[in-house]
Amino acid sequence: MANSLAHTKWVCKYHIVFTPKYRRKIIYYELRADIQKIIKDLCKWKGVE
Repeated sequence: MANSLAHTKWVCKYHIVFTPKYRRKIIYYELRADIQKIIKDLCKWKGVE
């Protein structure tokens, strides 16, 4: 089901979380390979280069 405003329609399927700078290093280094694989798989599935 698409949401809409006067001149736009959208379907939101993804939830992206941005972390503060001081926590980024902790999370990024632990999950870097997993995040990279997930993003690559999503891009390949959607046809994004």
